[in-house]
Formats: sequence, structure tokens, C-alpha cells
Amino acid sequence: MKTKKKTKIRWKRYLPIYLIALPGLIYLFCNNYLPMFGIIIAFKDLNFREGIFGSEWCGFDNFEFLFRSDTAWTIIRNTVLYNIAFIILGTIIAVAFAIFLNEIRNKFASRTYQTLILLPYLIGWVIVSYLVYAFLSADTGLINKSILEPLGLHPINWYSDTKYWPFILIFVYIWKSCGYSMIIYFASIVGISQDYYEAARIDGATKWQQIKSITLPLLKPTVITMFILSVGRIFNSDFGLFYLVPRNSGVLYSVTQTIDVYVYNALMQNSDYGMSSAASVFQSIVGFALVIIANMIIRKTNKESALF
Repeated sequence: MKTKKKTKIRWKRYLPIYLIALPGLIYLFCNNYLPMFGIIIAFKDLNFREGIFGSEWCGFDNFEFLFRSDTAWTIIRNTVLYNIAFIILGTIIAVAFAIFLNEIRNKFASRTYQTLILLPYLIGWVIVSYLVYAFLSADTGLINKSILEPLGLHPINWYSDTKYWPFILIFVYIWKSCGYSMIIYFASIVGISQDYYEAARIDGATKWQQIKSITLPLLKPTVITMFILSVGRIFNSDFGLFYLVPRNSGVLYSVTQTIDVYVYNALMQNSDYGMSSAASVFQSIVGFALVIIANMIIRKTNKESALF
């Protein structure tokens, strides 16, 4: 009887917390779990008249259509290589910015810089694409009109020359997304006890030695966690970056088309929902497998830094 009373008291005590969490749980269920039944579309020859469950099964035909296309290797290569570059450069630059911000002692200046670095992350890709176009437009772009022409150089038709776009896309992505990662690393650095730094200063350690021996080692668990989460999306790409920024220029497909852009274009042209669903399932399965593998490798090298 006492245990039942204690259980009732606990339920009453924690009921407000459960009610607060309820809207978030409902949203999570509706947005993340309810649509999962649509996975079966990847294995069906979808017929809207028959419906999802009434359509005929087609096995792995939708997957074969995706990977037998002429551009299969190109889109997979672009997706993976861009994400590797984003992970490496994004981590290095975000950690560097976080360390620099931590060294700023003026609170107003620190908050100002945080806001300026984070601001691009809050801008939508549509606006970013127009900002990029304002710089790269062949006729009215800032680079051609205000830089190249005054120097007597020939203007560049940016949207038809593929050699520039790997660098442009990487720069735009880092500029836009670096602020979010920087805030996470900055929060971890702020949480480091100042006693370590005081002891290091007493021992005569320079600023670089403090960063190398204290900040970076204690920041390692956060970096590993962010790395594992990023690896899970290595076969996904930011649709806005690769579709809107290059303005879906067909001339640039060899360096800008990723799995997500290819699926979207195929969906708009052929209305092939089965193939697009197959691509999403493939990305999810590969991402899940990569997270498990990355976590296993990290667990063997440093068990404390593993997620699970």
C-alpha cells in the first residue's frame, strides 16, 4: 500500500513536467515518426488511384532506377566529398572562432561578434542565393563590375563555369553555418573551469600553450559528438545550398548536383515518388550505419567520448 501511495505522489509531483513535455512529444511523433510509414513507397509502384497500400509491390526497382542512372556516381561523389569538406573545415573554423571569442574580455564586444557570426545562420537560403547572385551576376554583379572591370580584367560568367563552384559552395556553407557550431563550442569552452588556466599562468604557460594543453583537450568530447552527428548526414545535402545558390544551372550539374537535388529534379520532371522515397530510405540507412560505425571506432579509442 505504501508503494502505491508513493507512486501516486510521484505522478502528481511530476505531472506538470509531463504536461510541459507533451506538446513537444506530440510534435516529435507527428513530424518524425508518423511519416515513417511512407517508407513502403520506396518498394511500391505508386498509383494514386489505388493509394499507397493498394499499389503493387515492385521490390528494389526504385533503388535500381536511382543507381543505374548515368549521373549516379557524380551525385554520390559530390554529396560525400562536399560533406567531408564541410565537416573538416567547418569544425576547424568553428573551434577557432569559439577560442577567439573566449579571449575577448569586453562583454559588449563579445556579444556583438557572437551576433554577427550567428546572423548568417538565421538567414534563409532564398535570401542567401540572392546575395550570392548580387556578387556573381555576369552583368550587374559586384565582383565583375566593381573589381574585375576597374582592374582591366575580363568579366567571368560565374554561372556557366564549373571550376569556381566547389570553392564558392564551400565558402557559402561555412559562412552561413559556422555560427551555429561556433556557439556550441563556445558554450563548452565557457564551461571549462578557470582554475586550469590560472594554474597554467602561474606555471608560465603562454596563451597558445593554454589553448593546446587545456582548451582543445577539454573540447574534444564536444568535437567528437558533433563529428558523429555530422557523419550521420554525410549522404544528405543541404537542398537550399546546392539548388538555390547555383540557381539550378544545368551547366554546373557536374559539380553542384547532389542526391537531394537530383531526386527533386527527377520528381518535378517525372513525378516518380517511388524513386525519391527510395533515395530517402537509402540516405537514412547509410547515415544510421555510419553513425554506428563511427561510434564503435570512437568507443575503441576513447570509450568516454562515445555517444553510446
